[in-house]
Amino acid sequence: QVQLVESGGGLVQAGGSLRLSCASSGRSVAINHMGWSRQAPGKQRELVARITSADTITYADSVKGRFTISRDNAKNTVYLQMNSLKPEDTGVYYCNAYRYYSSEWHDDWGQGTQVTVSS
Repeated sequence: QVQLVESGGGLVQAGGSLRLSCASSGRSVAINHMGWSRQAPGKQRELVARITSADTITYADSVKGRFTISRDNAKNTVYLQMNSLKPEDTGVYYCNAYRYYSSEWHDDWGQGTQVTVSS
């Protein structure tokens, strides 16, 4: 079964740190890119960070210098290290993966994990 399994998240004070993990599972899955998006209450979902199979990395301007995305190819896992967290980072964080399986490309999303930053 092809899945995206997220972990991490929680409640942290402003200035603190959290790390999110997202593992891609499933047989015969090729991954083009993985990343994280977030959605704050009343706002649209926005890209936070993305890393491609060629290690090209994209960050939202609002998180540059504070967040770091990385991946472990052996584990098909992507990580998001979030430092110097701010209350405006609060939201549901969704893992996203663009993957090839069952003879076609899929744009898959995880179930989401809540990140709450208190002031």
